[in-house]
Amino acid sequence: MTYMLQEILASPDILASLEKENRHVLTALGAELRQKQIRSVTFAGRGTSDHASIYGQYLLSIIGGVCAGLAIPSAISLYGSQIDYGESLVIAVSQSGSAADALAVLECARQSGAVTLAITNDPQSPLAKAAQWHLFCHADEEKSVAATKTFTSQLALLYLLAAYWFEREDMKQYFAQLPRKLNAWLSEAVPQMESFVRPYRYMEDGFILSRGITYPIALETMLKVQETCYVKLKAYSSADFYHGPLAQVDRRTPVIVYAPSGAALQENLAMAEKIRSLGNEPLVVTDSEQVFQQASSAFLLPKAEDELAAPLFFAVFAQLFAQALCLERGGDPDHPRNLKKVTVTR
Repeated sequence: MTYMLQEILASPDILASLEKENRHVLTALGAELRQKQIRSVTFAGRGTSDHASIYGQYLLSIIGGVCAGLAIPSAISLYGSQIDYGESLVIAVSQSGSAADALAVLECARQSGAVTLAITNDPQSPLAKAAQWHLFCHADEEKSVAATKTFTSQLALLYLLAAYWFEREDMKQYFAQLPRKLNAWLSEAVPQMESFVRPYRYMEDGFILSRGITYPIALETMLKVQETCYVKLKAYSSADFYHGPLAQVDRRTPVIVYAPSGAALQENLAMAEKIRSLGNEPLVVTDSEQVFQQASSAFLLPKAEDELAAPLFFAVFAQLFAQALCLERGGDPDHPRNLKKVTVTR
């Protein structure tokens, strides 16, 4: 068994421990954010952590109505700008906690009086020490270069942050059910995925599309498949795909559409139907039993009690897909070429 698969399979236990491990910080941080009436959030992260941050953007904007955006670290680290983050929350997201550019954003934020938070898998890391608050991924060491369990943990911590900040007891209850559901599904999905990826063995390029809360998971799927399988997969919002990239699709182009139940379902299904009209049969990944039954090519995921928690299941699907496809192609998902576990940019 690869390290990557071992680490994917560890996710349910990690999720089961997260709230207890971070409850004190979540409670105190939520109280400070409400007391200060914080209405603006800026995220800083790279790669996988950037995709988790985009999920955080969606989550906090939808649940709390706050203005959530992504930092421009180069403005600080390369151009020396001093950005005023006052009266906002700045969140640095990094598995290692060693991201120099995210650290520069965090330090700038502290100087301007912002509330600062780091989400890392190392409580002794530079980011964890620099931030006022730290949420711990509690995922143990990740040996595979491709981040899996740490990414799932980041998503979960952002979901819990929203639940505690906006005092959503229903979200806490939904979250408590996720580890059990994920564990039960994994026992079925792992052997299923081994045969499922075979038609994609010789894929060299393609598209992964979604709109709404699973769009950041499309981005993460792109990265996982690129780094483990060396496939030139490209992710787009379903809305953006109409504006030019659609011209690249023919009947042989592999296309995956994420279609979770909820507000964005019909938009994503409309994109899948548009792809079909071009003579192409896309793979539809969904948690809707009805959609699964109606699609010619589909993969069914567990349905989350809260649609905003659905990305956790889609993320694990992406990780399993990339891991299985890499093995099917004769690769080693733990040691992709040209890459190392920790990349420090400034």
